Amino acid sequence: MRISSLARLFAVVLLVLPIAAEALQLNARAAIVVDFDTGTVLLERNADTPLPPASMSKLMTLLMVFEALDEGRLTLSQKLPVSKHAMSYGGSTMFLDTTDRVLVEDLLRGIIVLSGNDACAVLAEALSPDGTEAGFARLMTDRARQIGMMNSTFANSNGWPAAGHRMSVRDLAIVSERLIKQFPQYYSLFAEKEFKFDGRAPANSRNRNPLLGLGIGADGLKTGHTQEAGYGLVGSAVQGDRRVIFVLSGMESTAERATESEKVVNWSFRQFVERKVADKGVILAQAEVWMGNAGEIGLAAPEDIQVLLPVPLPDQLGARVEYNGPIQAPIQKGQELGTLVIPREGIEDFRAPLVADRDVGVAGFLPRLRASTEVLLRSLNEGAASQ
Repeated sequence: MRISSLARLFAVVLLVLPIAAEALQLNARAAIVVDFDTGTVLLERNADTPLPPASMSKLMTLLMVFEALDEGRLTLSQKLPVSKHAMSYGGSTMFLDTTDRVLVEDLLRGIIVLSGNDACAVLAEALSPDGTEAGFARLMTDRARQIGMMNSTFANSNGWPAAGHRMSVRDLAIVSERLIKQFPQYYSLFAEKEFKFDGRAPANSRNRNPLLGLGIGADGLKTGHTQEAGYGLVGSAVQGDRRVIFVLSGMESTAERATESEKVVNWSFRQFVERKVADKGVILAQAEVWMGNAGEIGLAAPEDIQVLLPVPLPDQLGARVEYNGPIQAPIQKGQELGTLVIPREGIEDFRAPLVADRDVGVAGFLPRLRASTEVLLRSLNEGAASQ
């Protein structure tokens, strides 16, 4: 691996000075904060520990329902029956009974806004291969593995306390990102503050997300609470061109959940900013070429490079270019050859691909012979010197 100095990079002398991010103090048992567009993890605590997720696990049920809608296996206008099992759930419900046939669209609002345990079970039984909620929970676990959620195991569709029903906060962030990116047509449901289903549950008609309506850009996603899990929130907020996703778990009260969640949103947008560090096509380094009709190749930015940086911003930016060299010819313009790395202490290093700025062909016979001879002579000399 070659590392290239970047003294020519941005018309300033670049020093390898890590950029420090001040850690946010939180009371949550587990937490993760992710910058949506860049995927940068801004903060994490016990992020991969499987914990009881309470109603936050309903997000996995919603993902599978949205996938079924997308594939035509369900429609919003379908009406589904309510089983005795679904009706038997306590906690947060839509107060469904076995005489009901409920629109899928109403069931979705019942889950998202009202956190209905019964609504989850109705949809789970409709999509289950064996017609049971347990069968759907096994599908949930399998699907979670397929999309990289390695610390999630489901015993039911709604987060009702059950042995082995666990999710990590990182997995909750993964499913949240998928919901936002892949199903924007349904995402607006998460910002709805109230849903009055058939006048049945006036005491359970409002969204429990404490951030909605605060004017800080919050637009989702799901609260959760059981005695074992404590109070939790999967949240997302947008300010300007940036979105963040965060998950907090294991807090002691609704008041603490509200305070900690608002603190996370404010910190995420106030302590990090995006800055352009290179324009598309700018050559950031030169790499040595082997057996080519040119001795060097420029390593260029394939697109404008935006970096998420902690504030206050440094006067000088640490950076380096890594590549495996010398690079064997032939080389095609646009071929990925290296990586721009900007260290950021406290969060992961920023990495962006760099590509060849032009074509480089294979050298003619005599130059290749000369290069091979030089390598052979160098090898012989080094061997003799080591004896």
